Amino acid sequence: MSDEQRRQDLADFLRTRRMRLSPEQIGLRNGGRRRTPGLRREEVAHLANVGVSWYTLLEQGHDIHPSREVLHNIADALQLTSAERQHLFLLADQAYHVTTAPSQEQVSPALRRVLDGLEPMPAYALGRRWDFLAWNATAEQVFSLSTPVPLHDYNAVWRVFVDPRSRQIYRKPTWEQVAQKVMEEFRADSVHFADEEWFKRLLADLQRESPEFREMWPHHDVRDRNDGLKGIEHPQVGLLLFEHTTLQVPALPNLKIMIYTPLPETGTEEKLKQLMDQNITIGAV
Repeated sequence: MSDEQRRQDLADFLRTRRMRLSPEQIGLRNGGRRRTPGLRREEVAHLANVGVSWYTLLEQGHDIHPSREVLHNIADALQLTSAERQHLFLLADQAYHVTTAPSQEQVSPALRRVLDGLEPMPAYALGRRWDFLAWNATAEQVFSLSTPVPLHDYNAVWRVFVDPRSRQIYRKPTWEQVAQKVMEEFRADSVHFADEEWFKRLLADLQRESPEFREMWPHHDVRDRNDGLKGIEHPQVGLLLFEHTTLQVPALPNLKIMIYTPLPETGTEEKLKQLMDQNITIGAV
């Protein structure tokens, strides 16, 4: 989409959102009959704490670059839904970040059924804090996710660097390669929560308990989350080979679904069935 088209779409979007609101919806008296439906531009500008002329130019598609704070004010004034708010930010060429409180990080029954439906592939949901939120039965047998690892019982980064069992299971790639990748992805995510207390506590504990993490973290290496191969050495059934895939839920962009697909013709799927039959777990991530 060209910049000109994006600005025009932004203008049309603002105009249609304004026209659908009535004065009563924002606590204003109607003040008699209006020639056009919806709010007036000056009313939206007043609610958003911006100038009328400036807002008029924005709604007319002029080359204006509103700040994030102003966009939030406009979204509040127009009573936009979460999806509409995100659309507004994208049309304004601004990144939109959803902040989810820890208490709101919940996995819906529908998503839990999706995880269960992926059997016999191990699958789990990872939250904004990199905590395990839900998993299916095969993931429990392979990773023993229900077993807490103090001090950060269900945190994936903590388990990789602190739980000694994680060092025993990685074959392809090695534990050092896995740990480096996890740290770089976590470092990339940390820009969104660097000032939050839970992150400061986790970071301090990791630096205290893991010499490897303490050495890696100051390098500021980051990477995107990518799919790839992962080999897990199980003490009872031997090597399990997977293709590792990450999916995101549009309604919960901070939540990630991690899926381990057994590589064909490696015997991994048969070994997983054996694990399920024997109820064998290894307690790693």
